[in-house]
Amino acid sequence: GDGEGEGEGEGDGEGKAEAEGGGGGGGALGGGGRRLPRVERHAEPWPRAAAGGELLRLSPAKRTFPWGEAPPTPERANLDGLRPCGYLPVDAMPGADSAFGCRQMVGNVWEWTATAFYPFPGFVPDFPYRENSAPWFGYRKVVKGGSWATSALVGARGGYRNHFWPNMDETFTGFRTARDL
Repeated sequence: GDGEGEGEGEGDGEGKAEAEGGGGGGGALGGGGRRLPRVERHAEPWPRAAAGGELLRLSPAKRTFPWGEAPPTPERANLDGLRPCGYLPVDAMPGADSAFGCRQMVGNVWEWTATAFYPFPGFVPDFPYRENSAPWFGYRKVVKGGSWATSALVGARGGYRNHFWPNMDETFTGFRTARDL
């Protein structure tokens, strides 16, 4: 969706990171030292803002979903293609905010990251991943959060990721920028 939203989170030990949402299929990032978030480690802004937990010193445990442990519902996440127009305004669904107050970390649009798509440590490609994922290792970028067309059974988990070419425009993607503070 189009619009802006904000949330803050700690960086990777070098101060804080600020996240700000944006919609559409991509485009250049503005000035002000903003960048796409990274997701290589749990210390990076996207997973920390989405999952909360002990890493953030905000709650004793990492959350299964940005809003907590309750399963996704149409009031918490724009998933499953249930809405006729697809996207929701970025300020919709305040009851599903993450521990940092980041809104719509799951659903609405896939969120671009600056992370190249590589296998997780210890991953051994077998069918269907050998044909579906392995050819794209290092070439595509990681997207997080799922879109309005993503199944809640799959995409609502904070750890779920997908991968797209940055120039793909039919993927229901948007972005949330971060900057070190």
